[in-house]
Amino acid sequence: MLSHKTKYALKALLYLAEQDENHISRTIEIAEGANIPKKFLEQILLDLKRGHFVGSKQGKYGGYYLLKDKETITLADIHRLFDGAIALLPCASLNFYERCSDCVSESECALRHGLMAIRDETLKAMQGITIASLVKK
Repeated sequence: MLSHKTKYALKALLYLAEQDENHISRTIEIAEGANIPKKFLEQILLDLKRGHFVGSKQGKYGGYYLLKDKETITLADIHRLFDGAIALLPCASLNFYERCSDCVSESECALRHGLMAIRDETLKAMQGITIASLVKK
């Protein structure tokens, strides 16, 4: 399952993607428009900024805007930023690989191979869903 943080990050990105191209959205505007608790949203926006998904402008007319094109931000990108690995076990992960301490032979481990297949299909689906594709629906 997606964490609340990931869900709220996606909702914030969807909100920003629906705005006019040069629009800068204040935090309170995003919170109200996307129905996200403001205090929770502030940390999420900072994480999205560190991940180079959004940019910010300071000052009276400051706020947040999409830094990356909404066509290129995928569900997989945001999941990895907030929830980490897409694989169900570290031994089946592409980016967060760790060998299982109780595994005798990774190359013959049926569980690992099954979970890698699940990871591949999940990753394929998540990479196929962009913020832009969600906005269109």
